[in-house]
Amino acid sequence: MEIKKIIGNARRGTFETPHGTVQTPAFMNVATCGAIKGALDTEDLRQIKCQVMLSNTYHLHVRPGDELVRDLGGLHKFSGWTGPILTDSGGFQVFSLAGLRKIKEEGVTFQSHVDGRKLFIGPEESMQIQSNLGSTIAMAFDECVENPAAYDYAAQSCARTTRWLDRCQKEMARLNAGDAINKQQMLFGINQGCTYDDLRVAHMKEIAAMGLDGYAIGGLAVGEPTEEMYRVIEAVEPFMPTDKPRYLMGVGTPVNILEGVFRGVDLFDCVMPARNARHGHVFTWSGRRNMLNEKYERDLLPIDEECDCPTCRRHSRAYIRHLFKANEMLAMRLCVTHNLYFYNTLMEKIRDSLDDGTFPEFYEKYREILDKRV
Repeated sequence: MEIKKIIGNARRGTFETPHGTVQTPAFMNVATCGAIKGALDTEDLRQIKCQVMLSNTYHLHVRPGDELVRDLGGLHKFSGWTGPILTDSGGFQVFSLAGLRKIKEEGVTFQSHVDGRKLFIGPEESMQIQSNLGSTIAMAFDECVENPAAYDYAAQSCARTTRWLDRCQKEMARLNAGDAINKQQMLFGINQGCTYDDLRVAHMKEIAAMGLDGYAIGGLAVGEPTEEMYRVIEAVEPFMPTDKPRYLMGVGTPVNILEGVFRGVDLFDCVMPARNARHGHVFTWSGRRNMLNEKYERDLLPIDEECDCPTCRRHSRAYIRHLFKANEMLAMRLCVTHNLYFYNTLMEKIRDSLDDGTFPEFYEKYREILDKRV
């Protein structure tokens, strides 16, 4: 990764991948099953300035099956997206199936949420699934521990995650030397340690020494207070390699992202913009709006007068509110388009402010505005 500029801890860079260059900081648009929930296809993603599509190993393994995706040419060909794709390892999904899983050193046995069948994923299986998908970046298989967790268990989990990472690294090397769809597939490791600064730092030092393609901070945004998350980032950041991408997993609101960039993070992802949009909650340059509010019944203005997304160029608040009230699918599509465009534009404006040296002013202005309710 090439770092072009640093202001405080905020970094402006470029990240070269086998499927194109990513301008950072960047938001990765979540297409869990190979599609954005809200009926956006890959051509829509290009229109809304998406740089990286993020899909999920667990979900694609369960349905339609990673071997089928491989037989059909890999996830790029299957979905029609030609840019970088990051696949999450499935670790978080297994974590969320707490009542249905059993963790051992070999890996995790659990029940499918689709049909209840017994499944097993360990480090090798996760790498094999992601190799079949042919993603640009594969995430290492880790154990995501709930917050708060007992210190001793968190320490044991960190040690297990490191051992699993070593197994992931060896399996990926084996797969890339064989007949993998993407022989240049990259591997990111994941830092764990709950909200214990000493565990986080020690674990980051361990995995930084392993020479990976990038490093993620995982296990946050799972219910802990926001200030705890910021504190953990600040504790870990000095020990993250400066020449590798830094990814904060599953985060978050526009303000969370702004605060993450301020603390030295390069990559983000979150289901929030699409999920909120499907319920009529949209993000704007003056704060958050609920499009179901009665006050928009006769409002002919766009969602955001400062936005030039396809939705705001063509449709009014009144029309979008009507679509939601009439249970029309188009309501979700229009709002998802707007929210993802907003997030990608936010990242673009952050990059521009880093380029021209005005990021401190941008940060101070928008950290107060973006989380307000309009």
